[in-house]
Amino acid sequence: MIDLSKDKLPNITNGNTPKNYELCQEGDIAFADASEDTNEVAKAVEFYKLNGKAVICGLHTIHGRDNHQKTVVGYKGYAFSSMAFHHQIRRIAQGTKIYSINSKNFSECYIGIPSKEEQKKIATLLRLEEQKKIAKLLSLLDERIATQNKIIEDLKKLKSAIIEIEYTPNTKTTSHIGNVIEQISKRNKNNAIQSVLSVSNRQGFIKQSDQFENRNVASEDTSNYKIVEKNDFAFNPARINVGSIARLTTFENGIVSPMYICFRTQENVAPEYIDFFFESKHFYCEIQKRLEGSVRQCLSFEGLCNIPFSLPSLEMQQRIGKRLFTLGQKIKTETDLLELLNKQKQYLLRQMFI
Repeated sequence: MIDLSKDKLPNITNGNTPKNYELCQEGDIAFADASEDTNEVAKAVEFYKLNGKAVICGLHTIHGRDNHQKTVVGYKGYAFSSMAFHHQIRRIAQGTKIYSINSKNFSECYIGIPSKEEQKKIATLLRLEEQKKIAKLLSLLDERIATQNKIIEDLKKLKSAIIEIEYTPNTKTTSHIGNVIEQISKRNKNNAIQSVLSVSNRQGFIKQSDQFENRNVASEDTSNYKIVEKNDFAFNPARINVGSIARLTTFENGIVSPMYICFRTQENVAPEYIDFFFESKHFYCEIQKRLEGSVRQCLSFEGLCNIPFSLPSLEMQQRIGKRLFTLGQKIKTETDLLELLNKQKQYLLRQMFI
C-alpha cells in the first residue's frame, strides 16, 4: 500500500516526463513486469492514498485500474499479494534469466472478488493484522534499542575509566603540557586557503558553514585567519571549559578565527596521546583553576602550558592512543547502529498509525 500522507516517492526532474502516461488514481495498482525472481514478478502495490499529488507509474511496471468499479480502495493490494495470485503468475511468467509478464497475461489470472462490504471487512482486518505484527516488532525493537543504549553506555564508561587510569598523575615522568607543545600562528596570507573551520565540543573540527547552518560568518578577508594542518590542535579560549578543543584529523588543512589558540605537539609526543588527555577529568579540573576574566572566563596559552602532565615513553603513548582510538571507533559504530534502529522504529510507527 502506498499512502502519500506518510510515504515518499521519487520525483521526476524537469524534462524527463514520459511522452505517454496516465496519472494514477486512488485504488490503482502498479505491477512489476520483470524480475530475476519469479516471486517478484507482478509484485503489486496499491495506491491507497495519493494526498492530492500527481503520480505516474515508473518504467518496467504495468499500470492497472478497476474500470468496472467492482472493488474498494485498499482491497486489491492484498488480493494481488496473495499466494493464490502469485502461483498463477509463476506458471505464466516467461524467460530464462529474467522472468516477465505483459498486460495480456492478466486475462489468464483470477482473484476472488466478494461483495464490497466483505472487501472492506477483509481490508480492515488485514490492516489490523499488519498493525499487530508491527506492534510486536516495535516491542522487540524497543528491547533491542534499550540493549544498544546499554552497550554504548558501557563502552563509554570503559573508555572514561581507561582515560582516568592512564592520565591521572602518578609515578610516570610528570611534567607540564608546555614542555611538549608549541604554539603556532601562521596566517592565511593572500587568502590562499578557503576552508574556514570551527571547533565544536561534540564534533571537533567541522566546517563553519555546517556549524552555522550554511551561513558564512567568516570575514570576507581571511588573510588574518590562522592556518591549521593535520594533527594540529586548536581551542576557543572562551569555550574550552565546555570542551571546545580538538585535533584536526578530518581535513588536511584549513583556517580558523584569529581568536583561536593553535598549537602542535613536539616530535617526541604522539598527537593522539595528547588528544585523549583533553577528555580526562584531570584536564577539566586543571583548566577550571586557570580560567581568567570576570564576564567571560578564558584560558590563555600560558595557562594551558602550566597544566601538570604525565608523559610515558613514545611507544606507550602510541599504544594508549591506538587503544582509545579503537574504542572510540567501536562506540561510533554502535551509535550508528542505534540511529538505524531508531529510524526503523519511526518507520514502523508511521506504518502503524495511518
